[in-house]
Amino acid sequence: MKIVAFRQNGQSCAGLVSADLQQVQPFDLPQAQAELGALPLIEMYARGEPLPALQAAVSLSDVQITAPLPRPRRNIFCVGKNYFAHAKEFAGSGFDSSAKSGGDIPADPIIFTKVPESVVGPGAAITMPAARVSSAIDYEAELAVIIGRGGKGIAAADAMAHVWGYTIVNDITARDWQSRHQQWHMGKSFDTFCPMGPWLVSADELDGTKTNVRCYVNGEERQNASTADLIFDIPKLIETLSAGITLYPGDVIATGTPVGVGIGFKPPRYLRAGDVVRVEIDGIGSLENPVR
Repeated sequence: MKIVAFRQNGQSCAGLVSADLQQVQPFDLPQAQAELGALPLIEMYARGEPLPALQAAVSLSDVQITAPLPRPRRNIFCVGKNYFAHAKEFAGSGFDSSAKSGGDIPADPIIFTKVPESVVGPGAAITMPAARVSSAIDYEAELAVIIGRGGKGIAAADAMAHVWGYTIVNDITARDWQSRHQQWHMGKSFDTFCPMGPWLVSADELDGTKTNVRCYVNGEERQNASTADLIFDIPKLIETLSAGITLYPGDVIATGTPVGVGIGFKPPRYLRAGDVVRVEIDGIGSLENPVR
């Protein structure tokens, strides 16, 4: 199934997208729950409860699609340097505070987080900070995993049973802040620096371990890779995170970005006001955001 969050007539809604992607049936949710997007539905799934009744279908073109998790329950877990070519690309950029001599490819997953307030939906603007704050804003196309059944100490062999599904995330980054502050949290967490969407796709409809990720800036292809090329696959990421941290339904894990980010070009090709960034993932769709 595909679950989309949207606004209609001033009200927040979460609904089931039709197979042809033309219509959505809203779930019968109280407004307080609907404002959380798909999260209450994932929590119902985790508890083994049936989903709420569906209401009459409306055209997707008549609603305003928002991020499927407009405010995640906590920080988004993110993975750095998780494709071989990108790890080398970033280590050679001069901005990688995690790089060590001979250590371009990490031996263990590099985990950081983005604050929930950085999330915006499809079509929302990626807002450039003032030039005195940063002028090195970059894009990172990523597959995001949505946890369905929570837990702690999850073995890699059991990890995929804890995955509800997937969505698209654009891990926008202030590269100068990422380098200057060494811990990447601040340069990844500016307002609007986590476009997400357009919806969640359940794991029975998409094999996230074998799908393709692409990114375009103003129609020019910049990134194109398969999640089969991850250094640390999805089960390993879940095993690593859950070893000491309890995972909860609705948690988001952004799995890393492929080669082709702006910092990898000589000279770097950072985002500028007026650009349009589109991320595509096979089996999910596309996430497009203007830069302002």
